[in-house]
Amino acid sequence: MSTPSSPTRSISADALAAAAERRTRELPAQPSAAQMAAQHERRQAFRRLIDPGILRPNSKEQAVASLKILLTLAENLLREPENPKFQQFKPTNTTIKNNLVNPKGTLEYAIEIHVQLGNQVKNFQPYYTWNPRRIEDLRTGTAILKEFVDLENERAERAARSKVDQKAVAAAVKLAYMDDRKSKQLHDEREKDRRTARAAALARQAELRESTPTTTRNSESPPRTTRMPGSGHTLSSPPPYDEGSDESEDA
Repeated sequence: MSTPSSPTRSISADALAAAAERRTRELPAQPSAAQMAAQHERRQAFRRLIDPGILRPNSKEQAVASLKILLTLAENLLREPENPKFQQFKPTNTTIKNNLVNPKGTLEYAIEIHVQLGNQVKNFQPYYTWNPRRIEDLRTGTAILKEFVDLENERAERAARSKVDQKAVAAAVKLAYMDDRKSKQLHDEREKDRRTARAAALARQAELRESTPTTTRNSESPPRTTRMPGSGHTLSSPPPYDEGSDESEDA
């Protein structure tokens, strides 16, 4: 029994083209060259607000602290843009005053991400408020802030590691120096003990020589052997005297 074959469905070229067009429309629109140039210029403007705008007129510590406060405010707004707690803050707040109001250049950056003073007044106190209609500027400004803060954090970490390494090297050098001093001290003590022992031995020998009597020293010395001069030949007896020879000589 044969099974019926399923009919093949042919897809027309028009259907394929329509499907491709639908997928193209679903893709996010790519920015044009002019839009990309405008975005680049906007990012550069935010970078100039930080350097030299904030970094140059303030101390390094103050500039970094201000950038971190600005980044915290911006990230809170991006995370919860509808939260009124993050949409406004008082300029009399100690942290805001010391790191946002008093330092130079920080308020200018806040204004660029559309945080402005005086939009709301409560109990005769003006508040800084954020304009949610310009969220793209907030995103761009937050990205540039994070770029600078991350870079500064990396520098601080490298400096801390370098400082730790320098301390470790200094400790190792100091330990080696102490070891050398201890070794030299032990060597000097051994040399001193040897010199002391040698001097004591010489002193005992001198004391023994002085306390020993001269006669004792002489008696203890081995007897000297007296040798006669000469080569050691023995003398032979003279020849017998011949009287006859003398008489013949007289005659």
